[in-house]
Amino acid sequence: MEPSYRPLTALGLLLIACGVVLVTLPLITRHLPSLERLPWILVWVYRRDGFYFITSPLLIIISILSLAIRLLGRGA
Repeated sequence: MEPSYRPLTALGLLLIACGVVLVTLPLITRHLPSLERLPWILVWVYRRDGFYFITSPLLIIISILSLAIRLLGRGA
């Protein structure tokens, strides 16, 4: 019997791709336009002493609503 390694191979390739993206992310961000010009509901940028925190309030709102709907749906 030969075990199937396809899922592990796919996971390995996915992790390698994520690693390449994370390594090249600082280089990519130098060439992108400023994120602060986007509407605040799409992208919110917090900067302090060289620390950057970027999030999307719209994504957070959608996630909370989705979680609430899922939790309320189970209770019925």
